[in-house]
Amino acid sequence: MTDTIYVLNGPNLNLLGLREPEIYGSATMDDIAGMLEDRARELGVEVDVRQSNHEGHLVDWLHEAQAQGARAVLLNAAAYTHTSIALLDAIRAINVPVIEVHLSDPKTREEFRHISFVGMAAVQTVEGLGAHGYVVALDAAASLPASG
Repeated sequence: MTDTIYVLNGPNLNLLGLREPEIYGSATMDDIAGMLEDRARELGVEVDVRQSNHEGHLVDWLHEAQAQGARAVLLNAAAYTHTSIALLDAIRAINVPVIEVHLSDPKTREEFRHISFVGMAAVQTVEGLGAHGYVVALDAAASLPASG
């Protein structure tokens, strides 16, 4: 096992800071990556922050986290949270703990957002805390017992 925590972000999160800031806040993905890198140094871990608008990339990166012996994965699958059996299966197929992250609280939004396939396999969910939720999730991931 390594001390690397993968931070995987799904579709449209490349538009953070521009897209519906009243829901998602004004922090950009670069801002979030910077906050995570700072906190990771304090915790003595490393983060590998990635974003893709393509579901298959997220699946491949989950597999890679397993192959590389990652400590954990923080996953904000965005809209794929509510639609992707492929991500559910990928999370179940690996033995790396996955913490689900959401900037907003999906349960307070449209009904179709109330189902989380990611959450069905994640060890924990952090939601509704805006960009700070990533730091909360990183703290949780860093405190997980070593599995390797």
